[in-house]
Amino acid sequence: MTSPRLEPGQPAPDFTLLDQDERSVTLESLRGAPVILFFYPEAMTPGCTTEACDFRDSLAPLQAAGYTVLGISRDLPEKLERFRQRDGLTYDLLSDPDHSVHDAYGAWGEKVNYGKVVEGVIRSTFVIDAEGRIEHALHNVRATGHVARVRTLVGVG
Repeated sequence: MTSPRLEPGQPAPDFTLLDQDERSVTLESLRGAPVILFFYPEAMTPGCTTEACDFRDSLAPLQAAGYTVLGISRDLPEKLERFRQRDGLTYDLLSDPDHSVHDAYGAWGEKVNYGKVVEGVIRSTFVIDAEGRIEHALHNVRATGHVARVRTLVGVG
């Protein structure tokens, strides 16, 4: 079953997850600055590597505009650390093994994969404003070219 989708104007669900270094990260602790939260299926797979590296390559202008970028997957912290090291990712990756945060954001549910309906991660990105509200909700996005669209939405050239 697919979780309900978050829409602009709604409060972003708070969470506490472990990052690649097994430190707790809460969304609430990031209030006061905007956040880009992207959900991806699995570290070190081709599409996810493309998306993660695109965010890495866009990190400087996004951070200059005040954004914190966070990636979330079901991978455990150890794998997330290997992913960061392998691809030189310079932002935090968060571990959501039971997909509870995926569920809260509508980034888990039924999708078509190679012609079959399966349950899994729905690649999604959320731009959260400084007050903790959803500014942009992008569901079921493609890995390639997605980060350029996010940059356009947030006005970072």
